[in-house]
Amino acid sequence: MDLFDDLRWRGLAYQWTGDDALPARLLKDPITLYLGIDPSASSLHIGHLVGLMTLRRFQRVGHRPIAVAGGGTGMIGDPSGKSDERNLLSEDELAHNVEAIRAQIGRFLDFSGGKRGALLLNNADWLGRLGYIEFLRDVGKHFSINAMLAKESVRGRLASEAGISYTEFSYMLLQAYDFVHLFDTVGCELQVGGSDQFGNISAGVDLGRRMRGVQFFGLTWPLVTRSDGAKMGKTAEGAVWLDPARTTPYAFYQWFIQVPDADAVHFLKIYTDLPRERIEELEGLVEKEPQKREAQRTLAGELTLLVHGPEGVRAAERASGALFGGDLEGLGEGELLEIFTDVPSKELPRARLESLTAGDALIEGGLAKSKSEARRLIEGGGASVGNRRISDADERLGSDDLASGSIMVLRAGKNRFALLRFRP
Repeated sequence: MDLFDDLRWRGLAYQWTGDDALPARLLKDPITLYLGIDPSASSLHIGHLVGLMTLRRFQRVGHRPIAVAGGGTGMIGDPSGKSDERNLLSEDELAHNVEAIRAQIGRFLDFSGGKRGALLLNNADWLGRLGYIEFLRDVGKHFSINAMLAKESVRGRLASEAGISYTEFSYMLLQAYDFVHLFDTVGCELQVGGSDQFGNISAGVDLGRRMRGVQFFGLTWPLVTRSDGAKMGKTAEGAVWLDPARTTPYAFYQWFIQVPDADAVHFLKIYTDLPRERIEELEGLVEKEPQKREAQRTLAGELTLLVHGPEGVRAAERASGALFGGDLEGLGEGELLEIFTDVPSKELPRARLESLTAGDALIEGGLAKSKSEARRLIEGGGASVGNRRISDADERLGSDDLASGSIMVLRAGKNRFALLRFRP
């Protein structure tokens, strides 16, 4: 299967310019392509994974990928898919974010140099040097207002209550100019992105023809949502980040473990390097043995390995085992705090251990509101200290019930946890 056929099989070739010319161009010889990345935060999130994996697929078969951080365009704001004007970041904030995401992109692409080595560029480096009169004369004259108004990103905003500012209306010109600049400097011929970027991408394709008399290409993939309609990368608590300081490897791993069966195979296609044969094998297991969640475990393992490395996978799997009935013995205090990073915790004086009952512990940890509720929970067999089931609400607890030197892990039901931390 050639690259373009593989992209279509994975559901990643949704719209493209040039009709049959693009697949033919990809078969001819290596191409340089780019993906724009919005540096509006100091970390990427899993909504960026489709683009990063697409660049990775191209590089693995010999093409040269470029990740372009929008340090310049980020100061303007892309109206695509937005119902109102963005809050614009300062130049210093954008520069900080670009540096912060550099290492994350390096997990996906090979930046070791050579003709096929990936590049990470910041469009502030060339857009910041443009003079306004120069830009209007050399670039703006190639854009028809009628054509710009017909673009979906502009039409949607014009129809909204917020409307669109001249600043955001001009965004399309800047992104189109990026394409021409990259052609001039590194021979870039292809821009890729989500389907909401097709208007901006096609504007760049048209500008390349007008300014340089050459054929540029554009390729987009569908915007990814879960089968329940939820936006990819979003949870009730916010985005699922690639930065382990913002989303732990365990939480990252668990997000993919918990995807519905209806999403598992689709996500394996777009988010992993696994070959078609292995994905089809996992698809069969989803149908025959869905309770084993083999597709979800494979998906979570592959992506956690790519984003967080082998240590991240080990930490996530160990945390999963601890949370779902595994042994807590031998885990250090730092590991416990990482595993239970999102679990409510309370600090108590060490002396409190001398009089602490099992019922008191559940109340202190917030797993029961009263002694009677704690007693009902315990008598119903739904409470544990560490991995030990509690049978008596009046049972005295002590240092032997600590999972580490100062931490006690409490559980109510299958997945409600709390930590008690005992200070000297």
